[in-house]
Amino acid sequence: MTTAERDPVLVIVQLVGGNDFMNTVIPYTNPLYHDARPGLAFSQEEVLRIDDTLAFNPHAAPLKDMYDAGKMAVVQGVGYPDSSRSHFRSTYIWHTCEPETIATEGWLGQAIGEMDPEKQNSLTGVNFGRGLPQSFVSKGVPVTSVADLDNYGLMTSIPDPDRRSLSLERFKRMYAPVAGTGPVMDYLSETGQGVLSGADDLKKAPAMYKSDVEYASNPLAKSLRDIARVHLADLGTRVFHTSHGDYDTHSRQEMTHEQDMVELSRAIVDFFQDLEEHDAADNVLMLVWTEFGRRLADNGSGTDHGSGGGAFLIGNMVSGGLYAEYPSLEQPKLANGEDLAHTYDFRGLYSTILEQYLGLDSKPIVGGTFEQLPVFN
Repeated sequence: MTTAERDPVLVIVQLVGGNDFMNTVIPYTNPLYHDARPGLAFSQEEVLRIDDTLAFNPHAAPLKDMYDAGKMAVVQGVGYPDSSRSHFRSTYIWHTCEPETIATEGWLGQAIGEMDPEKQNSLTGVNFGRGLPQSFVSKGVPVTSVADLDNYGLMTSIPDPDRRSLSLERFKRMYAPVAGTGPVMDYLSETGQGVLSGADDLKKAPAMYKSDVEYASNPLAKSLRDIARVHLADLGTRVFHTSHGDYDTHSRQEMTHEQDMVELSRAIVDFFQDLEEHDAADNVLMLVWTEFGRRLADNGSGTDHGSGGGAFLIGNMVSGGLYAEYPSLEQPKLANGEDLAHTYDFRGLYSTILEQYLGLDSKPIVGGTFEQLPVFN
């Protein structure tokens, strides 16, 4: 299959806990930055300069290399009006595109449903991590969640298909008093059968994989390696999701954020190098996002929950550079008197990906029309 014939693939990396965007893409020449962060500000000699005002974190050199190669778009000031400082609520808003109401439909689940309307492939959307992100949830849309690709599967140690089906039926009956009957049980049965089918397919991926890239041993690197293995196995997966962190750096931020930046940047670069070596990178776009940024001023040891953050779009099809507006550090323009205000709505970022990259109608998924960005070649 030629590159032109390959379906577009989206890889999501969620930075859990609220990444400090201001110490990721740093306004290193702004005196307000240095005044607000006497213990955490990076000096002009330390940073990796983008231009005369902004620079990358010195521990994210691999990401800077991707930016310099024109393969990374930095989207500044990403957020939404009246940003919540609650991890749970803000993450839920990002996952469902509903800042004002409690919703259940995830934006990625809806997109997956549009990509596979006949529900032919339970691997169209695959999450790597424990549990299932709300963004993947959409009624009637089968998705798969994997904690460890090498040990994945429900009852997969039972080789005979008939015995496995019988065991699954017993499993279903065992949970009947808890899960109820009727549609709930039907859903459990369908999901279980889908997991069995998906497990059989996913088992093929590790055996088919060979690579010269040596990933690190941290959870993000392992997840991105698993994503690479499934992508290279050509199982029809269109949307991958994984997460990294804890980015909730209220204390000891200097040490914790350094480790986060090192792990994140190396894992992403290794992942794309792996795909490039297999001629499988041209149809892969990565979105890196976090639920909110941190406050302007440090608290003596770290930073507390804020609002406007930032996101990255990475891939060969990306027109690299800076997009949207970096939030102002001036006091009258701060949100809540102490947060970086958002300058670009995250639903515009989703709309950009859905329409320009995936070829889907974004309006019913994000709940309206939002400003898109010219980020693709």
